[in-house]
Amino acid sequence: MTRPASNPYLRLAALALALVSVSFAGSVTATDSGQGPIDWPQFRGPEGDGIHPADAFPSEWPDGGLEVAWKIALGKGFSGVSAVDGVLYTQYSREGEEYLAAYDAATGDQKWKLRLDRERPDQFGDGPRSTPTIDGNLIFAVSALGNLWAANRASGEQVWNVDLAKEYGAKIPTWGVSAAPVVVDDLLLFNVGGRDGYLLAGFDKSTGELKWHGGSGKPGYSLPLTITVGGIRQTIFFAGDKVVSVDPASGAEHWSHPWSTAYDVNAAAPVFVPPDRLYISSGYDTGASLFRLSAKDGKAAAEVVWSSRRMKNQFSSSVYYDGHIYGFDNRSLKCIVAETGEDVWRKSGFNHGSLFLVDGHLVVLGEKGKLALVEATSTSYVEKSLFQAAKGKHWTVPTLYGDLLYVRNELELIAFKLPKS
Repeated sequence: MTRPASNPYLRLAALALALVSVSFAGSVTATDSGQGPIDWPQFRGPEGDGIHPADAFPSEWPDGGLEVAWKIALGKGFSGVSAVDGVLYTQYSREGEEYLAAYDAATGDQKWKLRLDRERPDQFGDGPRSTPTIDGNLIFAVSALGNLWAANRASGEQVWNVDLAKEYGAKIPTWGVSAAPVVVDDLLLFNVGGRDGYLLAGFDKSTGELKWHGGSGKPGYSLPLTITVGGIRQTIFFAGDKVVSVDPASGAEHWSHPWSTAYDVNAAAPVFVPPDRLYISSGYDTGASLFRLSAKDGKAAAEVVWSSRRMKNQFSSSVYYDGHIYGFDNRSLKCIVAETGEDVWRKSGFNHGSLFLVDGHLVVLGEKGKLALVEATSTSYVEKSLFQAAKGKHWTVPTLYGDLLYVRNELELIAFKLPKS
């Protein structure tokens, strides 16, 4: 482990967040009661659930699609974009090196970049997969080869660094380390996938010191989820061979359930269905399950409510809204009843797409660059807008920040300007 140090080159790549404030005059979409843009500090938005809390999102888009505000040649990779205080953060690779970087949200101008690792080549696309996480003045990122970093988000200077493979025997998944780190209180939690006893770990977010570790099994590709049910706080990890619940403060296991998927690709994030349900799903003909979570005598438990192959999230995560789950069943966009798993409607044409929810609508990005606005309704597929946003491969969920919608393909980052609602 590298202890706190200063980086003279201030190198940091694309999906991180910085402290510099940018005014978004006229922004009427992703704002917080007129106080400015709502932060998107991590993968899947403010709460990591794929839901943006804005309540004034424009439900009508111009004929022909959204206007491009700016576009930059970013670099290779599939990292998502995080946004805080007028700055975007993401990861990319270029010329054999992987970076974390910061960009002005209004203009796309790069502010700094930090080298994370050498580039990891892949037959399905080179470069990083994970999305950086912002907490206060720190930004956290992990390379495709398992190098975990903390940096100052304003300057890009290194704060601490841990090589997970070297320190804890982390096994690099077949398609690279993709899970994003999450912050819970003073800890940074991650599915390390290391040697026995080091499947999961909690690090001091300020120093990188290992505070707890536990479990054995295979590394997953998924984002951890922290919830409270029956007064018991638990962090859900979707590892490569099981779903496991632990106490985020100590790592003590609450419960686990085996979950085997071809190639160990458990990639879609777990989804909380209030007040006490948990949904998980995988592709490769595995399907989905809904668990009932309970707490008794200070102990948490889980039991299966239903299991079905009707919804197979290969790598794109679903969202929950008004009793229904919206997501991708392999190459089809689908709505199912959360409590039963029954199909409601399905729509083809997006291939392996991604989506997030805002103000009763789904923003859907297709694998080949089709961008759609769809009503989150349980009656039928209701499309409000559809246009070809860009060319190339799109495996990254868009980010909403202020009056701009950020779309990334394998090589570019594009900012689209939203109309006033």
